[in-house]
Amino acid sequence: MTPPDGGEPSAAGAPAQAARCYRHPNREALVRCTRCERPICPECMRPASVGFHCPDDVRLARGTVRRPRTSVGASMIESPPFVTIGLIVANVIVYILIATQSAGGFTHPGDASSRLFARWQLLPYAVDHNGEYFRLITSAFLHVSLLHIGSNMLALGIIGPPLERLLGRWRFGAMYLLGALGGSAAVYAFGRVFTAEVGASGAIFGLFAASLVLVRKLGLDPQWLIGVIAINFVLTFSIHNISKLGHIGGFVAGGVAALAIGGLPQARQRLSPRTQALGLAGVAAVLAVIVAVRTATF
Repeated sequence: MTPPDGGEPSAAGAPAQAARCYRHPNREALVRCTRCERPICPECMRPASVGFHCPDDVRLARGTVRRPRTSVGASMIESPPFVTIGLIVANVIVYILIATQSAGGFTHPGDASSRLFARWQLLPYAVDHNGEYFRLITSAFLHVSLLHIGSNMLALGIIGPPLERLLGRWRFGAMYLLGALGGSAAVYAFGRVFTAEVGASGAIFGLFAASLVLVRKLGLDPQWLIGVIAINFVLTFSIHNISKLGHIGGFVAGGVAALAIGGLPQARQRLSPRTQALGLAGVAAVLAVIVAVRTATF
């Protein structure tokens, strides 16, 4: 016969001592964890889909739960697009620094009166003869007017956040830099030796190309995106003093980088992070070869 209090009958017919919580030995355990079957007191009971779990099993389950990922394998994050914001802030800070040094001030800071501007602009002759290859990247953070930086940062603010959410921070940052490097490499390899060029347009066009390659994964309207890109290319070839080579080079580099991350548009299989990293490294290596060949034949 089972005793009224629910304990098991002892050999003498008296109820056995009630189970004690494994975390609080001085407290009675009313239930057991449905995972490990350890006795737990009311304080340690964690509601589960079936019964209750102990705190240790709940903590272990949280550590093994897989985070949701995007179609390219990046972790889904709800935080603000910090890389996009950081790039915009960096460009604005550089613009302010240049403007304070320049005779043209904030309206037209791009002149020789700013030592930083003269040092960072992409001048193919200086890159080759002085070995100043850093100009291939630093020139992407320079702008010659408020309209110049305003249009580039507006484009980055529009196209950057959705791409960053899809790609994740490191992929997006790498793609931006590869677009900038692609534009600079095209200018260095095929541009005029003594003509200096600056601007983030190469990186922006790289993001345009990436958006076109990944348009299905981004969920954007293809017609709208193609229209925006077409307008930008029309402006590129119709307005004087716009870097055509920089835009084309950035567009090609960004498109190839997007393929390295997402694969072909019709491919359904997700590329591994290792494969993606190797693909991006391959794009960087090709751009480095272009720069090296141009240096050797300068």
